[in-house]
Amino acid sequence: MSKDTRPKVRFVEVSAEEEGQRIDNYLVKTLKGVPKSRIYKMVRKGEVRVNKGRVKAEYKIEAGDSIRIPPVQTAQREQEVPVNLNVVQSLEDAIIHEDDRIIVINKPSGMAVHGGSGMSFGVIEALRALRPKAPFLELVHRLDRDTSGCLMIAKRRSTLRFIHKQLQEKKINKRYWALVQGHWPAKQKFVDAPLRKFQVKSGERLVRVSDDGKPCLTSFRVVERFTDLTLVSAEPITGRTHQIRVHAQSVGCSLIGDDKYGDDALNQQFKRDGLCERLFLHAYSLEFKVRPDDKKPIKVEAPLPDDLQDTVNQLRNSHN
Repeated sequence: MSKDTRPKVRFVEVSAEEEGQRIDNYLVKTLKGVPKSRIYKMVRKGEVRVNKGRVKAEYKIEAGDSIRIPPVQTAQREQEVPVNLNVVQSLEDAIIHEDDRIIVINKPSGMAVHGGSGMSFGVIEALRALRPKAPFLELVHRLDRDTSGCLMIAKRRSTLRFIHKQLQEKKINKRYWALVQGHWPAKQKFVDAPLRKFQVKSGERLVRVSDDGKPCLTSFRVVERFTDLTLVSAEPITGRTHQIRVHAQSVGCSLIGDDKYGDDALNQQFKRDGLCERLFLHAYSLEFKVRPDDKKPIKVEAPLPDDLQDTVNQLRNSHN
């Protein structure tokens, strides 16, 4: 007689690392492949219970809570990430800091932080494939696919919440190297310009400076000047989409290799000359704390990747 594989009622206990989440968000993560509409219906009808009582979708779970999960068919297995792929294996070598709470990876350019938008998997899926026994791995923040450099992944939910709090309070220092067109104005130490997202006819989402946008502030420092180009260090005080790229463009100094906001003719010239094949933007430094009682922040640095360092070296040789 075949074994009964039909889903059954489950009772799960909330761990200390899981507490603080809304019950609906917890169920979305736990019940892979179950439509959100079904999850909300389960909560609304009382099929989901916490400590034997009904709750609303916005209820925040606490450590020790007993959650009744009704019989529901979940996805049999998530799309597997091929662990033997070189790009996946290379992530292990890209780890520049790891402790019991956080991983910092020197993300390569061209790799998305998560799957979707035409990518079957990204950094987080690949890392979970490499660490199948890790109970918790979540992105702390994001980098654009073409941007390289320091990317944080939390190994505990409490760490994720604490670093998010620091980000909201602007207590984390993130610094980027960017190569921009033209001469960066010597007096332009900050760009303070609100940004707003919009969608073009093709469906592509872009960002532009707009009076009705969200407040946005970036600090810029000149690192080195070349003929009609400037290497700058940029520190986003706020954390908006494409912030550095749009702020640089707004003062007439768009980033080299930027196919959304840059100078197409110049970017093509750089490619023809073998100077730069991609967006010149690299997250080189992070300073953050992982515990509230940490006396000193952790400082992590990612050196400029070989391709971008080659660009700088060629510019130095032609400039001298």
